[in-house]
Amino acid sequence: MTQEITRTEHSAPSRQFTVLLSPTRRGARLARLLATAHLGDWGLPTGPAAHIVAELAANAAVHGRVPGRDFRLSLAVHGGALLRIEVADTRGEWLPPLPGAVDTPADDAESGRGLLIVGALADRWGIDVGPASRKTVWAELDLVR
Repeated sequence: MTQEITRTEHSAPSRQFTVLLSPTRRGARLARLLATAHLGDWGLPTGPAAHIVAELAANAAVHGRVPGRDFRLSLAVHGGALLRIEVADTRGEWLPPLPGAVDTPADDAESGRGLLIVGALADRWGIDVGPASRKTVWAELDLVR
């Protein structure tokens, strides 16, 4: 089975923030709080980005958790026109569905909507595999419309 992985190349970021967090509910919550604080300090809107970070960090804590290994949150602003959010975890062998292949869960399901939310809020999103035993789920928001 071949999976198509999308990679977007950008110029060097004008602003960047990266942090390692524990793959727990507390780590996922801290990811959202740190993202909101940094985006606010940078004078950027926080709404959609905070929701995207919350969903990706929750997925890293639930599905990407390996005891003793942290997940990485990265925020980068490219040219003042693009915000890229990345969450990398250490379960590279477990890949979520690719954009466009995410199934809608049953109405009574208690989970399974995170990537649908990311897809609805982001202008683009995808998955990068590697380096060994890692994967990065990323989302991009156009800051200039």
